[in-house]
Amino acid sequence: MHSGATAGAQKDRSLVIACGALAHEITALKRLNQWDHLTIECLPASLHNRPEHIAPRVKEKIEAARGHYRSIFVAYADCGTGGAVDRVAQRFNAQRLPGTFYLTDFLVRHFDRLVIEEMKLDEHPELEDMLFGRYRKVVYLAQVDSSELLDEAERAATRLKLPLEVVTTGYGLLAKTVEEEVIRVIA
Repeated sequence: MHSGATAGAQKDRSLVIACGALAHEITALKRLNQWDHLTIECLPASLHNRPEHIAPRVKEKIEAARGHYRSIFVAYADCGTGGAVDRVAQRFNAQRLPGTFYLTDFLVRHFDRLVIEEMKLDEHPELEDMLFGRYRKVVYLAQVDSSELLDEAERAATRLKLPLEVVTTGYGLLAKTVEEEVIRVIA
């Protein structure tokens, strides 16, 4: 990942500040689509374990990048921040890529550890509504055809008491969303 911006050197580029759980996918999309005008900076996926730290970290990234890029995009869902990611994006006029609670293959594989155990939802189930109450559904972006991962995604959605929508994408839907939002703004 590119880190930091040099004054003036990035003015013809756009920055995507993304969740580390999407790092592999967004980087692959950049490469596959030859989006050479994008700089991608990912925050650690482990921030999902401490959602109160997500918005301040996004704010730090935006503040460091302001004036150095043509446009700045935030590739995060709410992730349990209670709307704080939206408020930061609005405050700094950054575009927030629209989202639902997305499961990628990575997050499906590590759901119990990253969501249930690390957020201590097994010990404090009362936190589930605070963290996931704003979501209306879980969308599993199935990048590979795996009945085992599909079963795990269904289990995760059931655990969060949310309906599951499965979209077999490869990287297609994520590519389309990033392309539509990023290209529309910089065009």
